[in-house]
This record gives sequence, C-alpha cells and structure tokens, in this order.
Amino acid sequence: MATRTIVVVEDEASIASAIAARLRSEGFAVEVAGDGLEGVDLCQRVRPDLVVLDLMLPGIDGLEVCRRIQKDRPVPVIMLTARDSETDLLVGLAVGADDYLTKPFSPRELVARIHAVLRRMERTGVLPGPSVTIGDVELEPATRRVRRAGEAVHLTPTEFDLLHFLASRQGAVLTRDQLLAEVWGYRDGSGARTVDSHVRDLRRKLGADLIRTVHGVGYAVDIEATA
Repeated sequence: MATRTIVVVEDEASIASAIAARLRSEGFAVEVAGDGLEGVDLCQRVRPDLVVLDLMLPGIDGLEVCRRIQKDRPVPVIMLTARDSETDLLVGLAVGADDYLTKPFSPRELVARIHAVLRRMERTGVLPGPSVTIGDVELEPATRRVRRAGEAVHLTPTEFDLLHFLASRQGAVLTRDQLLAEVWGYRDGSGARTVDSHVRDLRRKLGADLIRTVHGVGYAVDIEATA
C-alpha cells in the first residue's frame, strides 16, 4: 500500500512537531505548514490524503483554509480547535471538515480518528442500490449526487454517506453509536456531537424535516412519511 501523505496546518510549533512525529511513527508521510496561506499552498502542491487543520491560524483562519482546499478536491479534514464552542464546531463541519478534536487531545485519539477517516474514504465510491427519493430530495448512489427540488446540492462525502445510510434503513431508528460505527468507523462511542453536527448541516442544506430526531434514542429517515 502506498504511503499516505498528511498535511498538518498548525501555528504552534511544539504542537505541530509533536503531531508530525507521532504520525511519522505510524508510517505516514507528513508535511507541516505554520499558517493558513502556507497550508493552502502546501495542499495544492502535495495533494495530501488528509489534512489536520487548526481552527485558529494567523493570516487566514482554518475555516477559510478548509474552504479553499476543498474547492478543487474533496480532501478529508480533521479540524483542531482550542474552544469547545458548538458554533465553532458547526461552522467547521459546515465548510467541509470531516471531524474535529478539541485541544488538548491525546495523540492516540488523533491517530485513531485519522485511521477511521481514511478507512471511510477508501469505502467511498459507487454505492449499491437505486436512486432514493425523500420528499423533494433525490439521492443517486451511483454518482453520489444529491438534488433538492431538481437543484443540485453539494454534500461532503461524510454527509452523503450519513444520509444514504439512514435512507437505506428507512423507518429504522439508529442510535448515535450505530451511526458512528457504520458511517465514521468509530467503535468506542466517541464523537456523538459529530453526528449531531452533521445532522444539523444536512437539515440546513436539505430541509428541517428530512431527518427525524427520536429523543433519547437517535435519528431516522421515514421516506414514505416525507414523500
């Protein structure tokens, strides 16, 4: 298997160095950028398999970096934030980040998240099954395209996988742990807020009634009820 390349965009040199050392010990090739503009340029040059991106950066912040590097190709991004703010996390996920970690975090947890995201990207491709219609939303698994009322809507790979997983099990109520395991590949139950944030973003893009919340349990898509 070819060596995976990871770009780390982090302005705190000690943190960037520690992350890079740990990832290299895991067999990854690692490139480091110390600010936002350098990070965008580095990603354009090396075309990494994944980006570890700090939210607070000098020059342009992590949100703008994420927008720019996602413009040309859907590279997976794990966002790092020093603040545990729901708004920060929602905005980060909305611009295309696949996951986030709040500082301080353990190197082991970061490595686990990276492996899970890369495994998910390996699975991403042509999905089985015919087109699915949920109200005015149409999913085409073969092309990974989504339309709402005939208009194309951009979803990140994770958003598409989450919606497709829910839609393919229409009517079933799926817990956050089930969704984390099947869509994200996390088997330890961590990251429940990641699920909630992605559901909120899907509702923002495709309609508030698309995904039903079952309080105390999880989420469901009822295709017939929504049609």
